[in-house]
Amino acid sequence: MNSPLRPLALLLFGGCMAPLGTALADSARTMPRVVPPAYTQECASCHTAYPPGMLPAASWQRIMTGLDRHYGTDASIDPATVQQIGQWLEAYAGTYKRVAEEPPQDRITRSAWFERKHRKVEPTVWKLPSVKSAANCSACHPGADQGDYDDDKLRMPAGLSARQRWIWRD
Repeated sequence: MNSPLRPLALLLFGGCMAPLGTALADSARTMPRVVPPAYTQECASCHTAYPPGMLPAASWQRIMTGLDRHYGTDASIDPATVQQIGQWLEAYAGTYKRVAEEPPQDRITRSAWFERKHRKVEPTVWKLPSVKSAANCSACHPGADQGDYDDDKLRMPAGLSARQRWIWRD
């Protein structure tokens, strides 16, 4: 097609596809559309229902086979449920570059990308009563339980000092 409309069509098509590429690149951080009820019932009853794309499959495998010693807690569940949740986590596990590296102790909060995204958060913030730990994503990300970690939707947790609020706005 050598019409005068060709550059316009390419510009419009390219402009529409650019955001789509970005959305697809970030989609592994969001919660898959279909979430097994067992995942919500068993895992999200104690902590944030982390999107499976936040860890590689090997990390999820180790986590699911070590539920009797799940970060200092016995989170054992029946074998059929372990298999169901484990298969789902592995099917949707992170495969993109950012998550390819298995974090120390298979902790999302110890991954390089997590530490990079939270580098300005002072250690004292994680200990605030309104936050409790770095694993309490919903303290700052109100949509965390739905897999929404959009930086534009952050909320300041209660108890920040004036300096910490200033850093937060930076």
